[in-house]
Amino acid sequence: MENNKPTLYTSLSPALLHLYDLRNAVVVIIDVFRATSTIASALYNGAQCVIPVDEVAKAIALSKNVNGIAAGERDGKIADGLQHGNSPLEYSPDFIKGRTLVLTTTNGTKLLQMALDNNADTIITGSFPNLSAVCDYLVKEKKNVVLGCAGWKDRYNLEDTLFAGAVISRIKEHFTIHCDSSLTAEMQYNAVKDDLHAFAPNLTHYHRLVDRFGLIEDIRFCMTPDVANVLPLYKEGMLLAH
Repeated sequence: MENNKPTLYTSLSPALLHLYDLRNAVVVIIDVFRATSTIASALYNGAQCVIPVDEVAKAIALSKNVNGIAAGERDGKIADGLQHGNSPLEYSPDFIKGRTLVLTTTNGTKLLQMALDNNADTIITGSFPNLSAVCDYLVKEKKNVVLGCAGWKDRYNLEDTLFAGAVISRIKEHFTIHCDSSLTAEMQYNAVKDDLHAFAPNLTHYHRLVDRFGLIEDIRFCMTPDVANVLPLYKEGMLLAH
């Protein structure tokens, strides 16, 4: 019976993504702090779509074409030339409803482009705010899954791995998993799942965002399950609420 189940793998860094076959898989782009939390927040609050791009100049030009909001960060702060950043709390319904968000980030949007370049079959984005939507979709689709952690400039990032572990802990009986990185992710998540917020100050990216920019509320939102429970699905250059 197990052989009929789809497979699930976890890529712990964008530098490892090329090792996985994405052609018949759903790839989950995971950038907890903060790109995929922001995408979920914007779509949950009524954005028409989110267009992920890999360069700031591209974001500015495209936003003018579509009358959208150019937003994003480099190294944790609002990128030069942009008015809006990568905070999920910035995109309230009264600001974002019905509008297009053009987003560029240091890690998450680049990983999405890599998944496209590696012929990913289906791409969705995931973070704790839309944990249930991601899990429900993966179970329903019955396709192979690659959980893609965005990390930080190709380095390992624990918060992305914790989210991968949260997904695995919920859906593992539906998949064949022979993958040490998936096992690691689930073990790490189980070790701290009862108080993610208390654990957060251990994370290097927490210090990058909180010590330098004071983004404590962002971190809290990004680690709270189901506060923006929508499924962002990539289609023809856009992430749409599925």
